[in-house]
Amino acid sequence: MAVFHTKDISGSSFLVTGGAGFIGSHIVEYLLSNGAGKVRVLDNLATGSVSNVNLFKPYHNYEFLEGDIRDANTCTAACDGIDYVTHQAALGSVPRSVKDPVTSNEVNVNGFVNMIAAAKDAGVKTFVYASSSSVYGDEPNLPKTEERTGNLLSPYAVTKKANELYAAVFAKLYGMNVAGLRYFNVFGPRQDPEGPYAAVIPLFVKGILNQTPVYINGDGEQTRDFTFVENAVQANIRAMLCDNEAAFGQVYNVAVGANFSVNFLYNAISDMLSINHAPTYREPRSGDIRDSLADISKAQHLLQYQPTQQFLDGLKLTVEYFMGNR
Repeated sequence: MAVFHTKDISGSSFLVTGGAGFIGSHIVEYLLSNGAGKVRVLDNLATGSVSNVNLFKPYHNYEFLEGDIRDANTCTAACDGIDYVTHQAALGSVPRSVKDPVTSNEVNVNGFVNMIAAAKDAGVKTFVYASSSSVYGDEPNLPKTEERTGNLLSPYAVTKKANELYAAVFAKLYGMNVAGLRYFNVFGPRQDPEGPYAAVIPLFVKGILNQTPVYINGDGEQTRDFTFVENAVQANIRAMLCDNEAAFGQVYNVAVGANFSVNFLYNAISDMLSINHAPTYREPRSGDIRDSLADISKAQHLLQYQPTQQFLDGLKLTVEYFMGNR
C-alpha cells in the first residue's frame, strides 16, 4: 500500500472503532505498518472478525478493546489518551436497516453520539467518521456533489445523515476538528462473503468460484462507483492528519469518480476467474438507488486525496485474494 502521510506519527495514538471490520482493519494495518505510536481498536465483534483482530497481535503498540459503542462508558474508556479517532463502527447494509431499523438507529446514531461526545471530552485532535453515499437518496443528478442531496430511501441512509448533522453541530458548538467520509461501494480483501447482508463483490466471487446461485437485483444495469479499500484508507489517513483548517466541519465523497454497471462487474469477475456461470436475475431491492457516481474534487482540493487504485486494478487484487483464501 502506498504511503499517504508525511507527518511523524510515532508519538501519536489512534483509535479505530470497528477496527475488526473490513475497512477498519485496513486502516489499522496502515497505521501499524507506518509506525504509529499506538493503535487501539474498539469493536464488539458483532460484524467484525476475530481473525482481523489476531492479524495485529504481533505489534507491541496495538491494543484491542472488546466493547460496544452503545455503552457511553466504553466509549469514554476507548478515547482515553487518544490523539486521533477514526469512527468506522456501524451496522452496515440497507436491507438490514429495512428489516430492523431500531437496531441500526441504536448503533449508528446513539453509538455515534456516544463516540463523538467521548472524543470531545477526551480532547482528541481530529475525529473522522464513516458516512455513506446512501445519503444522496433520490437526488437524480450525476455526478454526486456533497452539497446536493435528495430524499433518503432507507433507515440506514437516515442514520448516516444523522451522523453528518451531529458532526456539523459538534464542530461548530465545541470547535472540534471533524471530517465525514461518504463511502461509495468500498470493496477489497477481507470483505466478508458470508451472511445475509454480505456485499456484492465477495458474494459474486464466492458464487462464481463455487458454482452456486448468484443473484443480481433488478436488470443489473444499475451503476456504482466501486471503490477499492486502499482509497478509503487514504481518505481516513489524510483527514485525520490534515493541517488545513478549512478541511474540517466538512463531508467528502470517497470514491474513484467512475461508475460501472453490476452486469459489467459480474462479467469482469467471471473473466478474471475464467469461469462461465450465469447469474439469476430477481426483483429490485427496496431502498436501493439506481445510479451512483461521485464528484471527488472536494476531497482532492481540501484533503489532497487522489485514488491510487482504479476499479479493475482493485478488483483483480480482490479476486486474487479470495482465490488464495478458498
